[in-house]
Amino acid sequence: MLQLLRCVPRALGTAVAGLCVAAPSQPLPRLLQPASRLCARPFGLLSVRAGSVQPPSLLRPRGPCACGCGCGGLHTEGDKAFVEFLSDEIKEEKKIQKHKSLPKMSGGWELEVNGTEAKLVRKVAGEKITVTFNINNSIPPPYGEEEQPSEGQKVEEQEPELTSTPNFVVEVTKDGSKKALVLDCHYPEDEIGQEDEAQSDIFSIKEVSFQSTDDSDWKDTNYTLNTDSLDWGLYDHLMDFLADRGVDNTFADELVELSTALEHQEYITFLEDLKGFVKSQ
Repeated sequence: MLQLLRCVPRALGTAVAGLCVAAPSQPLPRLLQPASRLCARPFGLLSVRAGSVQPPSLLRPRGPCACGCGCGGLHTEGDKAFVEFLSDEIKEEKKIQKHKSLPKMSGGWELEVNGTEAKLVRKVAGEKITVTFNINNSIPPPYGEEEQPSEGQKVEEQEPELTSTPNFVVEVTKDGSKKALVLDCHYPEDEIGQEDEAQSDIFSIKEVSFQSTDDSDWKDTNYTLNTDSLDWGLYDHLMDFLADRGVDNTFADELVELSTALEHQEYITFLEDLKGFVKSQ
């Protein structure tokens, strides 16, 4: 039986060969022809080759920029004027820059800067005092409601020097304690620039709370004391508590100078980055 099965293909092949010799050579029926392949190219590319339709805008090669430099990118006359303006602005800002490097704080404070955020750390007799501030949105408006420039008077004549007065947070921790006393401070607008009153504090405490030293993020569920309705005796003791740890008017003045220098430094860096971004090809 196995020998018979092996002979079947060979016999069929011989029969087919005989038919091919006997019959005239004719093309196989169309039904036996391979089916036509589906088009694998996008229709957009086919139309481009045929020349019947313009290529889509995303597929067209980019032409030279508007200013004629041939970079092939979006590079307009407005961009060119913008870059020239930024170049002049950077030169002027560097001319009026007071501190090429950040000023140091007196009292043994160690400075750490991370972008727009700065941290001052001081250790005294088993305590660690940390002051943190951020320069973003730290410059108050140049004019108050009662200080608007009058008609016909140049703005440059009244324009004051920009000063950074950021809110800052004082964190006091004791060795071996799992709690930190946190005091949220700010510079009242009506106190800024007033040097006549020597006894007046140039910064204020807004809120006081305890936070766990084990948590990376402070919890809003912890009780927070707002000083707006606080007894003045308790408030004065809190201010004295900060002064004993080096956070006093002298510190607040130096912090304004440091923050202003840092803000101006970051502003110049921003202008340089903006110029490079607009100019890039």
